[in-house]
Formats: sequence, structure tokens, C-alpha cells
Amino acid sequence: MDLILREHFGKLITLSDEEFSYILSHFVVRKFRKHQFLVQQGSPVLYDYFVAHGLVKASMTGQEGKEHILQFAMEDWWISDYQAYFNQTDAALDITCVEDVQVFCLSLANREKLCAELHLVEHFFRKKSNSGYIALQRRILSLMQNNAQARYSELLRLYPGLSKRIPKTMMASYLGVSRETLSRFSS
Repeated sequence: MDLILREHFGKLITLSDEEFSYILSHFVVRKFRKHQFLVQQGSPVLYDYFVAHGLVKASMTGQEGKEHILQFAMEDWWISDYQAYFNQTDAALDITCVEDVQVFCLSLANREKLCAELHLVEHFFRKKSNSGYIALQRRILSLMQNNAQARYSELLRLYPGLSKRIPKTMMASYLGVSRETLSRFSS
């Protein structure tokens, strides 16, 4: 399991065995079952999560009771309610397991400590943050510029295996369309 995290860091930075062991000592490994919460709206956000195995979703429920899915995170992705994590406030989002999940959990205090002590780790997280900003901008622009059919096609192109791992109701929520509209696209 540790090898998964080692390979993930290795995509952006080169670490000695000692450096990686030190970094690893700052993480907690946890397993969650399908439907369990990693983060629950209104609760403190203790960790940033690296998904080693499984699939999770970040969502919020609107005033009308409808779920709005902001993000999915599968293997090799990071997820948290970042506003709450970095500002140490209560979560605005729920992060729920779509499948059984194994995650590496990193507290903000340990993240700050690692970044202060190891320039390479700070570089790694800066690169990961930049990638996240780019993905968020791409998603917002897609929602603003593309119709539902184009957003669906883009989702299938960018994340080809995702449609086999989530129910159509979740895909519809992510795309901002009804389940019936999504059925017309996928038939």
C-alpha cells in the first residue's frame, strides 16, 4: 500500500528512502466502507485524503433537498473540503464513499510541517494545487459554455472508466441534468 503513495510522489519529485519514510510517518491510513463519510457537512475537516483504492464523491444538498455533486475522486487523486481544511472551519460539503475506500490521511498540521521541513514536499503540493485549479477552471468553463450533451461527452472522454463505477443518478447530478435527460444521451 505504501508503494502507491511513493509512486504518486515520484511522479513529481524524487525522494530518498529516508525522505519517503519520514513523509509516510505523517500520514494515517484508513479504510472506509461504501456509503461512509470521510467528511460530513457541519463537522470539522481533519484531513486531506489521497485515494489509494476506491471512489468517493464530494457533494452538497441544496435547500430543495437535491444532491449536487462537485467532484469525484478515484485512485491517485486527492480530495477534501479545502475551504474548511485550510481555514479550519466546519465542512460545507459531504465527502462520501461510492465504493469501499482506502485513503492516506494528512492533517493540516502535518502538511505544514512537511512543507516547512522539506522543500520538495512543498513543491509537490504546489504542483498538485496548480493541477487542481486548472481542473476546477475547466469544469466551471464547461458548465458555463457547454450544453449537457457536450458535458456528458467530455466526462466520458476525460474519465472513461468512471461511467462504469457510478450510478446514472450520480452522473446526472454531477452534470447538472435530470436522470431522464442523461438516459437520452446514453441510449
